[in-house]
Amino acid sequence: MALRNQKGKWHYRFQVAGQKYFGSTDLDATEQNKTKAGRKEAEAHRLVTEGKAALLKLELQSFNEAAEAFLDWADGKHRDHPGTARRLRTSFASLGKFFGKRMVNTISEGSVDDYASWRRRESLVRDITIRHDLHALSKFFKYAQKHNWCRDNPVRGAELPSDSESMRMRIVTTAEELIYFEAAQRFPNLYDLGRLMLNQGCRPDELMSLRQVDIDLNKRVLRIRAGKTNAARRELKLIAESKSILARRVDGGAWVFRGKKTGTHLSKLNGSHEKVLDAINPCAKCGRMLSEHTAKRSEGNDKDCEYQRAASLEFVLYDLRHTFATRMVDAGCSLPALAAILGHSGLRMVMRYVHPQQEHKDAAMARYEEYLASKGMIDAAATKGSIQ
Repeated sequence: MALRNQKGKWHYRFQVAGQKYFGSTDLDATEQNKTKAGRKEAEAHRLVTEGKAALLKLELQSFNEAAEAFLDWADGKHRDHPGTARRLRTSFASLGKFFGKRMVNTISEGSVDDYASWRRRESLVRDITIRHDLHALSKFFKYAQKHNWCRDNPVRGAELPSDSESMRMRIVTTAEELIYFEAAQRFPNLYDLGRLMLNQGCRPDELMSLRQVDIDLNKRVLRIRAGKTNAARRELKLIAESKSILARRVDGGAWVFRGKKTGTHLSKLNGSHEKVLDAINPCAKCGRMLSEHTAKRSEGNDKDCEYQRAASLEFVLYDLRHTFATRMVDAGCSLPALAAILGHSGLRMVMRYVHPQQEHKDAAMARYEEYLASKGMIDAAATKGSIQ
């Protein structure tokens, strides 16, 4: 085996069983890089001797072209869970913009880190969003490796943002709830969906894809038929307000929440939600509400400015589900029952909603002491004046 300097890059050339193999190490032909180039040459030789010579002849494919093929594959792979495919496409809208026509095999760990920095700088997104993007990119590279478009998955060596934000929860207070829903009345779909989330604990996509045949108003039952797990497919008892909301929407059609196109259901309400938050939050620059702003700065009026929302009352739609779960715990709902209502297969996820105060713990111990006394396990007289 030997290394050669060709056009300023170290190239290798060797022969195995009478077959010649050669290629570039992509390293500058300097003495400093010679050792690294030698290791790449040795790795190439190992692949050939192990019968993996095809990996040395990568098919050149631009990122956008490869991404299109990957997303088409994902649509079929996740046919039963279209939300997963939609999330991948959301991430790839930004990934495609950044990597564009670059060849897939030229994207390095450094390139991935550069993407994360670009997303923070250009889009001002949170780390959890970047983390989702990089998970999507990692799936893409696994697909690309199988199609011989690259040898490695550079996401594995890149610096992933912390997942601490993925556990974030914003519990909406009663006062905030009143303010939000008063403003949301101008968006009937958003208003009804938000109320159902607070009343029943459903995921937003479960409600938007809810079919009218899955509502039984006489039995006050709502059935969730689709889900990634058996636990997600469940039956929920409707409270009075939920029954009233659904009674208005059940009219013999297909979907509870109809989409704009005939025969479709709603897929997102983020735009309406953002408009409500704009309406109830003051401007970060001048402190006035959106309704008090003009669209453009009036000539000669320094008090007018372009509205920029302050994060006084800020939450995502999913936080209404978190709020429901927290309120259920406060109301005394057992954790196994709450897990079943939320569509979780275990207790780990619902433990996030448990924030017992000291008085809650004291009351639980008092009930336990009363139980022991009622069973004759302890002296009933000894319990008087003990735990209050």
